[in-house]
Amino acid sequence: MSLLQNQIREKLFFSVLLLLSFFGVFAQEEIQSKPELQEIKEDSLYREDQFYLGFTYNTLQQKPVGLSQQKISIGTSVGFLRDMPINKNRTKAFATGLGVSYNNYNENLGITGTAQDAVYTVLDTQTFDKNKFTQLLIDVPLEFRWRTSTFESYKFWRIYGGMKFSYLAYSKSVFEDNQGRTVITNNKDFNKFLYGLYLSAGYNTLNVYAYYGLNPIFKSAQIDGEKVKMNSLNIGVIFYIL
Repeated sequence: MSLLQNQIREKLFFSVLLLLSFFGVFAQEEIQSKPELQEIKEDSLYREDQFYLGFTYNTLQQKPVGLSQQKISIGTSVGFLRDMPINKNRTKAFATGLGVSYNNYNENLGITGTAQDAVYTVLDTQTFDKNKFTQLLIDVPLEFRWRTSTFESYKFWRIYGGMKFSYLAYSKSVFEDNQGRTVITNNKDFNKFLYGLYLSAGYNTLNVYAYYGLNPIFKSAQIDGEKVKMNSLNIGVIFYIL
């Protein structure tokens, strides 16, 4: 009888040991699998959707003879870009979005007359008190992105570049001398659609930025029968904010 009881105890012991071993292996596999699932989940959601804020020094290229810029011409821009990664590590992506730019140009291109019939002259820099034109633009950037980022860190190296398409929503020119002040808004001679190439590069939040316009600022302005073909080159800094 005692021999039978011992055999039953041994069988019960080994059964419990086998059952505990099975649960131990299962639990270990489950623990190992959770980090992998978590990593895949977080990586699949990782994007660089960002707001941006830029400040530029604006210069005019292909200027008419005698035209020069006066004082400092500045520009500001703000907007949002939607990130679309194209590789597994998410270090490469395309992005597009919507933004607003304000550009100011201080120069000696006198604009008088009206918005429908403007007259353009190159002024002597000593004959006026103020002369400038400003633009408010709606921007649609399309860019390719390369960066060293991961979903664990927001501090990384980046090079972003692409093309920006802009719609001129509002323009204003101001000419002021000792004879009076001329203000023209929404001059029809300005190009309503502008486009150009841009590049930004840097580390973390702060990056250098450059934009080169591929088409002229003016559509139909002329000086003594010669078309004004000026385009813009804007250089500055841009901040990316998650």
